[in-house]
Amino acid sequence: MLTHIHIRDFAIIETLDLELHAGMTALTGETGAGKSILLDAIGLVLGDKADSNTVRHGADKADLTLSVDITQTPFARDWLETQGMEHEDDTCILRRVITAQGKSRAWINGSPANLTQLRELGEQLVDIHGQHEHQSLMKKDAQRHLLDGFAGNDNLLEHTRNAWQAWKKLHERVTVLSQQNQQHQERVELLRFQAHELEALALQADEPEQLDEELNRLANAEQLRATAEQGYAQLYDNEPSLYAILGRLMHDLAQQAQLDNRLEPPLELLTSAQIQVQEASVQLRDYAESLDIDPARLQAVENRIADIRSFARKYRTDPRLLPEKLLSIQTELVQLGGDDYDLETLEKQCQAAADHYRKQASNLSKARIKAAQQLSAGVTKAMQQLGMQGGQFTITVNSETQTAFQASGMDSIEFTVSANPGQPLKSLMKVASGGELSRISLAIQMIAAQKVTLPALIFDEVDTGIGGGIAEVVGKQLRALGTNRQVLCVTHLPQVASQAHQHYKVTKIKGKQHTSTGIEQLSHALRIEEIARMIGGVEITPATRALAEEMLG
Repeated sequence: MLTHIHIRDFAIIETLDLELHAGMTALTGETGAGKSILLDAIGLVLGDKADSNTVRHGADKADLTLSVDITQTPFARDWLETQGMEHEDDTCILRRVITAQGKSRAWINGSPANLTQLRELGEQLVDIHGQHEHQSLMKKDAQRHLLDGFAGNDNLLEHTRNAWQAWKKLHERVTVLSQQNQQHQERVELLRFQAHELEALALQADEPEQLDEELNRLANAEQLRATAEQGYAQLYDNEPSLYAILGRLMHDLAQQAQLDNRLEPPLELLTSAQIQVQEASVQLRDYAESLDIDPARLQAVENRIADIRSFARKYRTDPRLLPEKLLSIQTELVQLGGDDYDLETLEKQCQAAADHYRKQASNLSKARIKAAQQLSAGVTKAMQQLGMQGGQFTITVNSETQTAFQASGMDSIEFTVSANPGQPLKSLMKVASGGELSRISLAIQMIAAQKVTLPALIFDEVDTGIGGGIAEVVGKQLRALGTNRQVLCVTHLPQVASQAHQHYKVTKIKGKQHTSTGIEQLSHALRIEEIARMIGGVEITPATRALAEEMLG
C-alpha cells in the first residue's frame, strides 16, 4: 500500500509530506482547494505524462516522491528483482523530478528509470478510477479491458496474443511467397543451372596457379631442356668439365698441404664444392630427361585455363574464387528449397497456427462469457442500490469467427443497459442521461474493483451526481473495499466522507504573493466540523453538527 508521499513545488503545493494508512481515506475540501492535485501527483510518479505547467509558478522544478509497502505484492517484488531494483525492507521508493522546461527524470529505489518502467510497476500497485471514467467506458476497447481485468485474463490474453503473432508471421510469409512464387521458381532454376555448370567445371583449390605453372613449363620445354643439358655438360660431361678441373686442383692442393697445413681449409671447401657440382649435374641430367615435350598436353592446359577464365568473367569474380561462388549458390539453393520457401508446407503450418489461435481465442472467449455473467449480475444488483430500481446491466460477448484475427481475440464485447423496468437493453454508448450514465459507471467500477488484487484503489470524485441515501450506499461500499486494501477517495459528499477510516482536509492557503495548498489529518472533533460544513455550507448550525456526529457514529 501507499505509505508516504512527499511533494515539493507541484501545481499550487509548495511543500507537502503526507503519511497514508490502510483502510479507506477520504480527501475533502472546498472546490478548487487542490484535492485532485494530490492524486495527479501520484499519477505522475506512476508514469503519467507531464509538462512544465505542473511546476509551481516561480519554482525551478517539481519533486515528487512516493513510498510503497510491497510486502503483500509479490508481483511487484518479482518485477523489481528482475529489473535489479529491489530494496532490502520491502519498501519501494519512486521519485520523479519535472523541470520548469518540461524535462523529466525518474528513479525507482534510487536507480534511474524511464516512464515505461514507472507505468509497468504502477500498474501492479495502484488502480485509479477517475470522475470521468464513464467517458472511457463509452469505448469498445475500454469495455474489453475492464471485462478482462475483472476476469483476470492476463495469461489467456498472453497465450492468445502469442498465438496471433505466430499465425500473423506465417500468414504474411505465405502471402508474400504466393505473390513471388513465379520469381522464386525462376530463381531456383537459374541457381540449379549455375550450380550444374560450376560442378561440371570441378575447379579444385589452387588449380589456377598450378595450371599457370604447368603452362609455362610446357610452352618452354625445349628451352628448359637445352639449358639443363648444357649445364650438365659444362659441369660434368665436357672435357675438361668443371668437376674435372676441381678434381685436379684438389689433387695439387692435397700434395702441397703436406708442406703447409694452412691450405687444408680451402681444400675442404673445394671438396664440398665438387660434391655439390656433382649433385647439381645429376639433378640437371634428370631434369632434362624428365621434360616431356607434349603438344597435346599443352593444348589441354591452354583449353582448361581458357574455360576457367571464361567462367570467371561470366560470374564476375576472380578465377580463384569460383569454388566459393559454387558454395554460395549451393547454400542459397538449400535455403530456397527449405520449408521457409516451400509454399505447400508453409500453408499447412499457417493453417495449424490458425487452428491453434482459434483454440486460444475460444478459451479466452469462454472466460469472458463466465466473467460477463458475474459482472452483469453484480452491476445489476449495484444499480438497484444506487436508486435505479428495476434497472438491468448485461454484457454481451459474441465470438465473431468470420472476422479477421485480432491479438485480443475474436470477441465483440458490448455493455448494454436498461435504466428502467420494461425498457429494452440498449448499448451503454446510447444511454442519453448523464446522471444515469454516471451511476451505471460507478456501479461498474465498484463491482469491478472487488476483483482487483492491487493493494491500493483511488477514486477521484466518482460519486459526482448522486446524493442522499444512495451516497450513503456508495460510502459503505467504499468502506467495505477498504477492509482488505487501501482506498483513497476524493469526495464532496458527507455521506461518503463519514464512512472513511481516516479523513484528510485539503485547504487553500492564500498569501500576499502566492496561493498554496495545505492538508491535515482530522481528529474526531475536526471531522465533525468538516462533515457539518459539507452538509450545511458556510453557516454551521448545532443541528448540522449533531447530524454530522450522528453520521460519524
